[in-house]
Amino acid sequence: MVSDFRRKKLMFMFKFLDKDGSGSIEKKDFQLAAEKAAKEAAEKAATERGWKEGDALYKECFDTIDMVWDALQKVGDSNSDGQVSAEEWVTMWDTVSKSAADRDWLDKYCKFIFKMQDLNGDGFIDSDDFVAATSKSGNTKENALEAFKKLAQGKSQISLTDFQKLWNEFFTTEDPNAPGNFITGRPSFD
Repeated sequence: MVSDFRRKKLMFMFKFLDKDGSGSIEKKDFQLAAEKAAKEAAEKAATERGWKEGDALYKECFDTIDMVWDALQKVGDSNSDGQVSAEEWVTMWDTVSKSAADRDWLDKYCKFIFKMQDLNGDGFIDSDDFVAATSKSGNTKENALEAFKKLAQGKSQISLTDFQKLWNEFFTTEDPNAPGNFITGRPSFD
């Protein structure tokens, strides 16, 4: 059974991924997210990171989005209608948190998100990276800084290994005080 707190944060992520606001997550939501990420990166002169169409990072973005959608649909779309409803989403995370199966896609997605948030490409996410990355989704700088402090637990930067633990914790923990809860840059889900 998923607690009210965990349901709130899972629904926060669900709404974030439901890019067209249809009330379900579909492949087109992931395509819209990839297109938006590529456009924002290009607009911010991030082409030196390989964001031009046809470059490796650009291709990786779309390939990862396709892989995540395919896995999400396989694991979460219980009625095979090509969409993941809010209830299917919550049920999927309840199942995933209790099993090591079907987690390869989640690890790849985590590594990709880390790479997207490591804006300077140094192998770490610092507060500047985190604020810039999470503000793209409408977050405030103040919220992002508060969340980063909780997430980083006194460190000035987050390694991939730390990020992987925090990522897993976000989706699985029922503990409202767990550091992984702040991975979205929000200090709360109310």
